[in-house]
Amino acid sequence: MNRLTTSWGAHDLTRHPVDPRDQLRAWDASDEYLLEHLADLPLEGRRIVVLGDRWGALTTSLAAFAPVQIADSWLSRQATRENLDRAGATAGELLTTQDAPPDRIDVLLVRVPKSLALLEDQLHRLAPALHAGSVVIGTGMVKEIHTSTLQLFERIIGPTKTSLAKKKARLIFTTPDPAVAGAGEANPWPYRYQLPAGIGPMSGRTVTNHAGIFCADRLDIGTRFLLGHLPSTSGAARIVDLGCGNGVVGTSAALADPDAELVFTDESYQAVASAEATYRENASGKAEFLVGDGLAVLPADSVDLVLNNPPFHSHQAVTDSTARRMFADARRALRQGGELWVVGNRHLGHHVSLQRIFGNCRTVAGNPKFVVLRAVKR
Repeated sequence: MNRLTTSWGAHDLTRHPVDPRDQLRAWDASDEYLLEHLADLPLEGRRIVVLGDRWGALTTSLAAFAPVQIADSWLSRQATRENLDRAGATAGELLTTQDAPPDRIDVLLVRVPKSLALLEDQLHRLAPALHAGSVVIGTGMVKEIHTSTLQLFERIIGPTKTSLAKKKARLIFTTPDPAVAGAGEANPWPYRYQLPAGIGPMSGRTVTNHAGIFCADRLDIGTRFLLGHLPSTSGAARIVDLGCGNGVVGTSAALADPDAELVFTDESYQAVASAEATYRENASGKAEFLVGDGLAVLPADSVDLVLNNPPFHSHQAVTDSTARRMFADARRALRQGGELWVVGNRHLGHHVSLQRIFGNCRTVAGNPKFVVLRAVKR
């Protein structure tokens, strides 16, 4: 736990879940820079919206002004709740990127996301709520803010400029221009595309991708490799697509075994919405769509097969903590004899974690870049 000191008090903040091995703070210099700047602005009585607050540092620090938080990450929202509770504070509302946005915004604070597509989608959704007197400020580390980032603010909201860099962080200042916001540029998200041939039951079918999910404009090569080596699902009564993204893996399993019950789960609201749209268009049968922390919401010994393409980033930080938690969750949720199938970059060494957690791990397939691994709960 680390303490963030601001003009409105000091707060002990953590990420969720807490992983002592990562030693990662719940804020960075860009959050500090924005909060320092806001100390000189009149905020009382203004409708404040915080977009993309990664672990609740901004929302918690500004809690006295009842800000509305909008986030895609279930983990970020849970961290915000925990940090607010620890501070004895409440926010105005905690919304997801799939919820209807506020109808009026006086101050819009944007933590620049890793995904430009998510930023584009959310700025399109929020622009109609801005007015001529609205204050719009973005923040991010210098390495996260590119010319294309500034162009999005300028194209969708209005004239944009940046601050000087401070501790490798930078602020973005945008002046809302009704002529720009009302120009009629259509939001391109969600985006749909047709899958290639040669990938099993989903060959040639259409997938739906909401902004911000991994490889939203094409089939990523890791998933493509897994689709070519999926296990026979005959008799696998309950199958989980863990970290489902757009749901192409789980939908492929559903098409291969129409009697199977599917569970799609991801910590991203955008991802689960994508998975549900992809499944509904291409398959039928019994399916659940869950936003949450991996398989934590499922009972122990309740599933037969887990399919997983785990991430190895937490925002800008490279870490295998998410994969390790996914593997441990999968073992708990699997029935005796149930299997976890994982695709990952060869260099990540997932076989070491699987061997430690399951006591076994077998390489099903591999190429110079990827491996498909199988672990059995015994």
